[in-house]
Amino acid sequence: MSKYVSRVSVTQEAKEFIDGLIAKNGELIFHQSGGCCDGSAILCMEKNGFYLGSNDLYIGDIHHCKFYMHSDNFAYFEHTHLTIDIEGGRASSFSLEAGSGKRFTSKSRLFNKEEEENLFPVK
Repeated sequence: MSKYVSRVSVTQEAKEFIDGLIAKNGELIFHQSGGCCDGSAILCMEKNGFYLGSNDLYIGDIHHCKFYMHSDNFAYFEHTHLTIDIEGGRASSFSLEAGSGKRFTSKSRLFNKEEEENLFPVK
């Protein structure tokens, strides 16, 4: 049995920032909607403070947190690996890092053929 290739990962700097958010807020989830108000911004929310819809897909974990994406947005990203990072700037108004002077970002790259054959299944 082969090990699945992750669809999403996180940088060390972002892990350290997430640790601080967990210490302050408890369990977290991440969501990339591709929707209205904040566009396709990555939202970091308290685990029980965000209600997932029937079109939200679980695509993997980043640093002890589940990462979800709306199925419409996933159609654009299904062939790419996302690396979640943190940088200076204004965060999404709904995300827990808002007001910190930092925001979560994502960098993407296409999967190679071997990776495509072993991708973590979306749920």
